[in-house]
Amino acid sequence: MKKIILSVAALFAFGFANAQEAESGSFGLAKGDLYLTGVFNLNSITQGDAKFNGFTVAPGLGFLVTENIALEGTLGYTSIKDDDGVDETTISGFGIAVGAKYFFTPADKFSLSIGANISFNSIDNEFVGPDYTEQEIGINVPVGLHYFVSNKFALTTTWGGLGYSSNDNGGENNVEKTNSFALGLDLTAVTFGLIYKL
Repeated sequence: MKKIILSVAALFAFGFANAQEAESGSFGLAKGDLYLTGVFNLNSITQGDAKFNGFTVAPGLGFLVTENIALEGTLGYTSIKDDDGVDETTISGFGIAVGAKYFFTPADKFSLSIGANISFNSIDNEFVGPDYTEQEIGINVPVGLHYFVSNKFALTTTWGGLGYSSNDNGGENNVEKTNSFALGLDLTAVTFGLIYKL
């Protein structure tokens, strides 16, 4: 059975900025700043008759309520099609996450952050056999790095950090829940994204 956990650490940025033509103003973030943030991931793999295509888009909005703490909310959508040459599996889902993020040096061009969020995902699975929908709740403590290339536009990277999730696996036919705990200290759970300061 194929599984997918929507990445809500992840988020898609709206807007563009030119890194070589910085506008007037300061780099980094300050209390009262509103920003758009997000990630976009795209995967495509072909091997013989087997094909795998998937993407995730997750836009979000953040607001600094203090000099260092921001509240964030995100919406995410993921779609995956996996065809091994015999059977085809389609997985798609929506997710929502809310949380807070602490920026250690928000007013600088470069800042480290640590966050905490709770997420809910609904994941549709279509494959050989009965289709089903999973419901998943997760708690995550991601670590991030942010670099402002202009006074409006920053590149970000996030580690999965510490996380817990509970998936009902469709909740039918006496299928037991899957509870997962993870601590990602290596670079296998890194996502890249953008911040656009409004």
